[in-house]
Amino acid sequence: MADLSAFPITQKWVPQNPDVLQLFSFPTPNGVKVSIALEEMGLPYEAHLVTLSDADVKSPEFLSLNPNNKIPAIIDPDGPDGAPIGLFESGAILIYLAEKTGKLIGDTGADKAKTLQWLMFQMGGLGPMLGQMGFFVKFAGSEWEDKRPQKRYIAEGKRLLAVLEKELDGKEWITGQFSIADIAIAPWLNALAFYGARDAVGWDSHTNLVAYLDRFMSRPAVEKAMNIPPRP
Repeated sequence: MADLSAFPITQKWVPQNPDVLQLFSFPTPNGVKVSIALEEMGLPYEAHLVTLSDADVKSPEFLSLNPNNKIPAIIDPDGPDGAPIGLFESGAILIYLAEKTGKLIGDTGADKAKTLQWLMFQMGGLGPMLGQMGFFVKFAGSEWEDKRPQKRYIAEGKRLLAVLEKELDGKEWITGQFSIADIAIAPWLNALAFYGARDAVGWDSHTNLVAYLDRFMSRPAVEKAMNIPPRP
């Protein structure tokens, strides 16, 4: 049995089976990236619910694994050097899992480069910008009298959607084959409904994206993983 005692997080979220990968997460757009990848890749894992409350994400135990106090994070008892490894940042975890399994990262060097290109597009642009838009459309920012921030993020959201809409013309998936880039991108597109922002960005006019998200959400692994760990 793997010894994960070197990871203080396991004192608060105790593994039932320390021999399998441990996922510490919550089903947000970033959180479900990893549960979807694990389901798609067929890796055995154990999911631990880490709420977004300070009591969890700012606890000493969670900070010991992710000093940036954000979900998701993982511990792989079967690390690349024969020892357990802990990781945070959803994009880094996706790359790690894809390289570990040899799945969903492309068959050639060129495929991998393009997959990572679109993964970085999500990490550096789509996710942060749509997240800010959500703040100004649905949450506290929506109450501000000054609507310039809201307009700024809606405009940027529209621009990013236009990039994806054009790229998906004639393709089922962002690089042509299903990959971790799609696993990163699609949950953020799905979040537009949660933010109540579909009308603001003209979602229905993006016919390629509408079909793309429908394809993604209908995958059995995605349907299962969208609520892993289950919400309380």
